[in-house]
Amino acid sequence: MQQSIDIAFRFAAPDDAETVRTIEFDAGLRFAGVGMAGIADAPPMNLALVERKIAAREIIVAVDRDGTCAGFVMFEPQPARIYVQELDVLTSHARRRIGAALIDEVAQLARSRRLMQLILSTYRDVPWNAPYYRRLGFRDIEEADLDAALITRREAHIARSRRIETRVHAPRSCLTRRAARCRREALSETTKKTRRSPPEFCSDHAHRFLLQSC
Repeated sequence: MQQSIDIAFRFAAPDDAETVRTIEFDAGLRFAGVGMAGIADAPPMNLALVERKIAAREIIVAVDRDGTCAGFVMFEPQPARIYVQELDVLTSHARRRIGAALIDEVAQLARSRRLMQLILSTYRDVPWNAPYYRRLGFRDIEEADLDAALITRREAHIARSRRIETRVHAPRSCLTRRAARCRREALSETTKKTRRSPPEFCSDHAHRFLLQSC
């Protein structure tokens, strides 16, 4: 895990479980300001669920210099990608790019596992949801392009009455900046050629990624 001058990142430990729930509840209170009191008033995740995710090493926490857990990201590894299930930061630590850094931690983990994509489902019009994730490199997926796993997840959201009409699925490539640049250059070269070329690869930190559209 990386660390900055003020924030360090690590997998959550068993004694972080209640803290994760507290962060989730604190972050959820913001939804009251956009007319989504149902989320603001909802209880935090079930403790047993948080404990299972911690045991599976599927929660990364951001720890402040004074030892305070300031945020977390919870995720689900899938065969070809990682699904970001939840990202929360304490309101007292907002606007410090902690959320962006947590997403980068998951992207780094995905690259280490040779996975090409992060994906998530979020609210379309809430400022710190879809607009925020678009700034981090995610893009919208049209409903017609959802695969079977995402359709199943969407149906689960509907069953829980999560205002599905306002939600959007979004993927992000897990290519690093260098690999992404190579991808752009390769695609540019492809447009100049009239014959079919073999797949191109770009090496980055000893990992090799197939250059593909996401």
